[in-house]
Amino acid sequence: MPKPRSAPLEPEVAGNRRAAYSASTKRSLVDVAERLFTEQGYASASLDSIVAGAEVTKGALYHHFSGKQALFEAVFVRVEADAAHTISRALEGRTDPWDKARTGLRAFLEVVQEPRYRRIVVQDGPAVLGYERFREQEERSTYANVVDIVRSVQVAADWELDEEMVQTFARIFFGAMASAGESVAGAEDGVAAADRVEVAMTFIIAGFQALSEAGVALPGSTAGSAAGSTTRR
Repeated sequence: MPKPRSAPLEPEVAGNRRAAYSASTKRSLVDVAERLFTEQGYASASLDSIVAGAEVTKGALYHHFSGKQALFEAVFVRVEADAAHTISRALEGRTDPWDKARTGLRAFLEVVQEPRYRRIVVQDGPAVLGYERFREQEERSTYANVVDIVRSVQVAADWELDEEMVQTFARIFFGAMASAGESVAGAEDGVAAADRVEVAMTFIIAGFQALSEAGVALPGSTAGSAAGSTTRR
């Protein structure tokens, strides 16, 4: 007696299954690529080894990514997003702006010592993505944490800075942190290098805190400008 035919899947159910399989394939490719880019570097990690590790075909890879560079960028975005999330978690519950700034710096210095961040973001990122694209992607993630820290310090110090000045401070501080991160990532002793950077950056933060507690207005601040000019006499 012939077996009864199973009912065909509803179009919506079939579509959901295809979408879930597609998402799983893409995630597997990024997972394997992240591991191989971290262990071998971008240049040495081949697409053949990536598709073999993900157990998919090259056709599946090209369905999701235009090539190796596009796959690297997906990995880069994930690693940067994870770093930003780590820093955000470290800042949770920090109400004192100066403590928040020091904590954010410390969290960032811990992140740049992670092998995947050091290799993918610091070492390979600029060369693979190009400087402009690299900075654009970086500023979409960790830069937001720096802007948040600058805003909280500005409020605590009663410095009414316009948005352009806030962004200027944020970019300068972010640039200093990025440069420090490169030096830590490239150091033979990352822990010692991070300690030195933390001492230097904490000294700078302490200087801003001292200015704030002394009631000195920053140039470009609309609040206390008269007091600032009096202080400078």
